[in-house]
Amino acid sequence: MRHIFHIISYLFHPLFIPIGGTIAYFLVAPYSTLETQSGNILPIFILTVIIPIIFFLILKNLGIINSIFLPTVQERKYPLYISCIIFLMILYKVIPNNYVHELFYYFTGLLTATSATLILLFFKFKTSMHLLGMGSILTFLVALSIHFEINITIAISLFTLCTGLVATSRLYLRAHTANELLIGFLLGSCSQLIILKYWL
Repeated sequence: MRHIFHIISYLFHPLFIPIGGTIAYFLVAPYSTLETQSGNILPIFILTVIIPIIFFLILKNLGIINSIFLPTVQERKYPLYISCIIFLMILYKVIPNNYVHELFYYFTGLLTATSATLILLFFKFKTSMHLLGMGSILTFLVALSIHFEINITIAISLFTLCTGLVATSRLYLRAHTANELLIGFLLGSCSQLIILKYWL
């Protein structure tokens, strides 16, 4: 069972949340050109997956972090600083080149949630980044369904189930307390809900 929960934690790692939301958007959106898709998906994948992995290897070799799951409060600070910078680059350099209104605000929400998580670290509170990511995408999917008036109930239901599995796995592995999971989910979902009025 422990191995299964480890696999779930890897599959739904926060590293994949930005590109996951981007791909979800293009799967749901009824209209999008190939140019817009390639102009967003590829650079976002490079910036949010490839670059963080390179930084992780550098930080690990320097002895600053020990695990991709960042178990301690101190280990989380540098990766979160890097994430905030990357989200700002996406908002100001990537998305404006192939502008997608919904993605701009999705990443604004991610930046807001990540910044809040970083602030909580200074109060020695370790928010669950897994649940933050799951809350962000789940809320974004619901918003896209309403925005485009498309029935994606099955996808939303499956992702809700996955969110429960991720929460269970983090509790089982003793990576977080219930409060850390709850705060993570609320930060992820609320950061998306707050900005809905700007694009929904």
